[in-house]
Amino acid sequence: MTDVLLDTHTLVWNLDEPVRLGAAARAAIEAAARVEVSPISFYEIGQKARLGRWAEAAPLLPRIKSVFLERGGRLAALSAELCLAAATLDWPHRDPFDRIIAATALAGGLILVSADAGFDGLPGLRRVW
Repeated sequence: MTDVLLDTHTLVWNLDEPVRLGAAARAAIEAAARVEVSPISFYEIGQKARLGRWAEAAPLLPRIKSVFLERGGRLAALSAELCLAAATLDWPHRDPFDRIIAATALAGGLILVSADAGFDGLPGLRRVW
């Protein structure tokens, strides 16, 4: 493996409950030269925690970014161009968080570490779990 992008749930589980990661996901993260996450993942975690849809992630909010960075993680770029690329992907998936994460992986040539098989329908995207 070379460089990977963590999906939002992968970020949380990798930091808080690594036993929830698939064996291939763990191996990909450990072997990666670079582990990135989209800044949109932090917004997604905060939104879902605020709405009560991901209560177990709420305690992580104050420290999740710093812990990720302290462990050698990097923030992927989020730009207007990337957002436009996400919006115009030829992919029927409607979730804006997933679209930005997918566009980030494609733009950076990153392997997406995600349990979400919904990403498999996007041509060119490589996913491991």
